Amino acid sequence: MIVKLGYVAMSVELQNASPSQTMTFAQFSKIKDREAAIRKLERIAESNIDNCLRLLKHNAGNQIHFFRLSSRLIPLANHEELLDWDYIKPLKESLKKIGDYLNQYPMRIDFHPDHFVVLNTPNKDILSNALKTLVMHLKLLRGMKIDTEHRCVLHVGGGYDDKEKALEQFIYNWGYIQPAIQKMIILENDDTTFTVKETLYLCEKLGIPMVFDYHHHLANHEEVEWQGDWERIVATWKTSPLPVKMHISSPRSDKEYRAHADFVDPEMFLKFINKIKGSVPEVHCMIEAKQKDAALFRLMKDLQGRTGIKLIDQSSFVVE
Repeated sequence: MIVKLGYVAMSVELQNASPSQTMTFAQFSKIKDREAAIRKLERIAESNIDNCLRLLKHNAGNQIHFFRLSSRLIPLANHEELLDWDYIKPLKESLKKIGDYLNQYPMRIDFHPDHFVVLNTPNKDILSNALKTLVMHLKLLRGMKIDTEHRCVLHVGGGYDDKEKALEQFIYNWGYIQPAIQKMIILENDDTTFTVKETLYLCEKLGIPMVFDYHHHLANHEEVEWQGDWERIVATWKTSPLPVKMHISSPRSDKEYRAHADFVDPEMFLKFINKIKGSVPEVHCMIEAKQKDAALFRLMKDLQGRTGIKLIDQSSFVVE
């Protein structure tokens, strides 16, 4: 089984390369000339996308084949006061550069929109804003010439004091979502509300691939045993062009169990990997650790020389 590791949005190794520089609406409003204010937003977005390209080059140089892009590339993209702003048009060239680079150095790229992107809300305005954000992600992927299928990981949403009703609300709302957005989405079990079994219920019913978050499962489950559900999780990916994806992180401490640690505990990771070995030809593990790419490099170093682990390159290995 091949395991490929990825990391999230920012590098701690590469200096001054933030893809999430921003501008608040209050700052925007202080600029008297609205056109000049919009130009400034566009310059910030351009700089974020240029930094994305620097991060992709950093990844290629370090043989990293899996990366989550920041969802904050375009400040104020969907703000209600800026609905007339066509933010993609001025960024066409920058986005094309990313597409050209990925063509040359292929990498699995995806997004994880913020927690306010909730698809099971009974509130029409919240749903409408969530869909606007997802349309922005769709436009970005298309601008970068990335296949849009299964590129946006979301949590199921809020429990609203009745989880069963909240799951049915997701199914109801799903029927109103355009197919291009549906095609983009994959769902993840979360650490406080929806467990593996509940997330699987939706994924199987609606044909959505499921991202298994091991740390979230340990923090929020009906039963600690997860192997019984693993085959079902794998089956949700059977029609996807992409290998099975999961999230890996370690608790910061027993007291702050849900918070992510700086690095990944190699023993915890190996315990998991050894239980799934042979079940799939390839699995992609997104590291959600505070130290980003440094956590990936540290984990690879920790795996060196371990029995049954054969390193392929700086971010991938075979489990024998």
